[in-house]
Amino acid sequence: MTNAGVGPTLVLVIAVGALVAAGVTLLLERSLTRILLGVILVGNGVNLLILLGGRSGGPPLSGTGPTGQMSDALAQAMVLTAVVITFGLTAFLLAVAYRSWYLSGDDEVQDDLEDRQIVRLAERNEVSTADLGGEGPNNDPEQVDPGPALRRLRRREEQP
Repeated sequence: MTNAGVGPTLVLVIAVGALVAAGVTLLLERSLTRILLGVILVGNGVNLLILLGGRSGGPPLSGTGPTGQMSDALAQAMVLTAVVITFGLTAFLLAVAYRSWYLSGDDEVQDDLEDRQIVRLAERNEVSTADLGGEGPNNDPEQVDPGPALRRLRRREEQP
């Protein structure tokens, strides 16, 4: 007997919610190892959600049973694709975390200059005026100085 008409149970829906919630919580951490675990949990939660969206039933093979009692092959193919993508992203993040640990001795993401500036402005309840626009190309402090690149280009043109 198959359960072709039965939808997802409450336990599976709660499991999807718990996996995604725990994954998002870990993604917001500063440690690359925790971010990696968060990506894995979110990936597994989304895979389960996609699988729950498909119709359950018998194997989706032609000639094995009535078409109405077969499971949804599209959901299974999407989950298989998502597993491969999640594995690739996991391998990349694992390599980044290992490289960060190898170079600095820990895997915590450091603040950059813009993060520190935002924290200082937030402590004083000020708004940044550096990116309001309208300064023009010559007065914008965020533009890169083209001087060194132009000097190198001129040197190359002068050489025979």
